[in-house]
Amino acid sequence: MANTVGRGAVLLVLALSGLAGCGKDDPPEPSAAPSYRNCSPATAAAEPAAKGNPLAGRTLFVDPNGPAAEQVERWSGGQDRAADATTLRRIADRPAALWVSDGQSSVGARVDTVLTCAAAQKQLPVLVAYNIPHRDCGKYSSGGAASPDAYKAWIRAFAAGVKGRPVAVILEPDAVAHAVEGCETSQRYELLSDAVAVLKGTGSAAVYLDAGNPRWITDVHQLADALKQAGIGKADGFALNVANFYKTAENVSYGKQVSDALPNKPHFVIDTSRNGAGPVEGADVDGGPHWCNPPGRLLGNAPTTTNTGDSRVDALLWVKRPGESDGACRPGEPPAGQWWPEYALDLAQRSN
Repeated sequence: MANTVGRGAVLLVLALSGLAGCGKDDPPEPSAAPSYRNCSPATAAAEPAAKGNPLAGRTLFVDPNGPAAEQVERWSGGQDRAADATTLRRIADRPAALWVSDGQSSVGARVDTVLTCAAAQKQLPVLVAYNIPHRDCGKYSSGGAASPDAYKAWIRAFAAGVKGRPVAVILEPDAVAHAVEGCETSQRYELLSDAVAVLKGTGSAAVYLDAGNPRWITDVHQLADALKQAGIGKADGFALNVANFYKTAENVSYGKQVSDALPNKPHFVIDTSRNGAGPVEGADVDGGPHWCNPPGRLLGNAPTTTNTGDSRVDALLWVKRPGESDGACRPGEPPAGQWWPEYALDLAQRSN
């Protein structure tokens, strides 16, 4: 599927064990909730959100133990990579989303761990809920909950970890667009709508239902109808460009068209993590799909909840964590979600 989110939403599945990344689509559950290093209480109070935009003015959470931060720490320990460590801070020091795709018995504790650290620092974490049954249509990030009932239990465990603290949730990358394409397992829209309701029931979660990217579902009315079935009316808005490379301006234009096709013109967020150079045009690059670990890309707009350029854009976010593989699309490439320091360094070096 050449126009998908980066297939494998290309997606990383974080074990959140120290939040240091993983290398498997379905990591084993740890015996206990992970703990954070380097998580210090903040000295300043959190900023209140603006009316109509739950993210406005919020300070986004910077993961102190993310794979980029840990790579910087390793490289800083020796003279031979000290310069590379400084360059990689262009990624490590920026807020990025944390992907959650854990088993039911551990997901609540993992969400709680992240939110506890973020709350201590007066920062807003962005989590990606990524566990819908038949995830990614069996492609590079295949997996997900074993059944509709298992997913309902999982999303309730996820919500239980929120405990009334602020969080932004990007809900199920690829799921709606895949359903539009016909790759829909039983109850897909019902499960998404239920998940929106459960997360909003926490009273503190801002929920953005993933809506693909500008060149995937080009019929915005068809996409709008699918989003309605998936519960957009109860969500805070939708998300675009997750794990993809389309330029911010193209996403803003497309997002406003989708918004105009929906009741109440919902707001949206855009993943700008790797869209600084735009997409590679064409069907493949060096034998792999153009959306999968393409060379020569740049980091995009810095994550921000202010000055997004349009009143309907709630935030520019780094949803895909730069430097984590889109999938093993060519010989020698890591599996989806695995930290890839060479690719991360290339992104950072190109992005002045």
